[in-house]
Amino acid sequence: MSFKYDYIVQFRDTDAAGVVYFANIVSICHIAYEAALIASDIDLQLFVSNPDFAIPITHVAADFFRPLFCGDLVKIELKPQSIDSCRFEIKYQLLTGDNQKSATAITKHVAIDPNTRKRQELPKIMLDWIERWS
Repeated sequence: MSFKYDYIVQFRDTDAAGVVYFANIVSICHIAYEAALIASDIDLQLFVSNPDFAIPITHVAADFFRPLFCGDLVKIELKPQSIDSCRFEIKYQLLTGDNQKSATAITKHVAIDPNTRKRQELPKIMLDWIERWS
């Protein structure tokens, strides 16, 4: 079951042409990612300052199909999937109010030790999160 999040496009998301600036799609997806973590009772403050692990993003890609404008309601569906014992990816689909695909995106993440910056296995909290929303 994927996680679903509604987002209203803000003025700050748009460019001079009045459409969502391409780089802001990633920011909007990240808002949905944070909401999915919160929905799984993950404390964001502890998550980002955890002494045992960090989960940086290592890759981002997006495709655009139709413009999004300030005030548009966007339905974001995200679905995480394990890649291996250290990495996972999240696939995002952004739909307009009439369920038209506006954009898709993908982010890839890796678990690391915050002190050594070396890869480590995904912590149980993330394995549980991936299983819940995949």
